[in-house]
Amino acid sequence: MKKTDIAMIIFIATVSIIAAFLLGRLIFGETYNAKVTIKTIERINSNIVEPNSKIFNKDAINPTVQVEINKEAS
Repeated sequence: MKKTDIAMIIFIATVSIIAAFLLGRLIFGETYNAKVTIKTIERINSNIVEPNSKIFNKDAINPTVQVEINKEAS
């Protein structure tokens, strides 16, 4: 390879890198360095509370739905 070929390859690579960098900034935008506050949750404890018997029927297939079947057939 000649010196001009190597110089041309280096020049094309440099121009390609600069173009990719500028195009990337154009598409994705600049970095955003600002402080952000977030909500935190309370710590989960291991205490289990019994469900309310007015809401949950322990004998039902789906304990959240009260099902009554009429015994009289028409």
